[in-house]
Amino acid sequence: QGHTKDSSGKEGAKKIRNNGQIPANMYKSGGGEAVQFALNAPDVRHLIYTSKFKLAEITLDGTTYKCIVKDIQFHPVNDQVLHIDFLQLVPGTKFKATVPLRFAGQAPGVKAGGKFIPRLRQVNILTTPEKVVDEVTADISSMELGSTIRVRDITTIEGVEVTNTGAVPIASIEIPRALKGGGK
Repeated sequence: QGHTKDSSGKEGAKKIRNNGQIPANMYKSGGGEAVQFALNAPDVRHLIYTSKFKLAEITLDGTTYKCIVKDIQFHPVNDQVLHIDFLQLVPGTKFKATVPLRFAGQAPGVKAGGKFIPRLRQVNILTTPEKVVDEVTADISSMELGSTIRVRDITTIEGVEVTNTGAVPIASIEIPRALKGGGK
């Protein structure tokens, strides 16, 4: 629940913060005029302090908008939220987002004594609001000792394009020294 703000600039933002609120902007994907508004700090806590990808529903003047958090500015000393930028999702219009990468399955290489090393925790995606996902899953059930899986090995999801470079490693199974024969 947001409230459109009357004043803009530094002084307006300071006034909003003094009232225990957070100044925010909502941009439309594809451009256009930004809408400035204020949010109650407790209402956005679940969007800020999480590693998960979350869609936000913001209600301004009786209209509800689906958005994603694009940018958050924190105070350098006390970590207080100074400002939030939202991207309004327009049906049928593609947008970029960063979502968590989850690993699924049991790797035979780990069962054989190897160590699973995740190299990437999040991936960038290009999708529409109708097809958006909160995470991308990589199957590790075929990983043997010394093997690596890359972005290109992620199973594709209809309507969601992973935009990271395909050759980037996302996880590997390291061979312990004892198994390499180097243990003395």
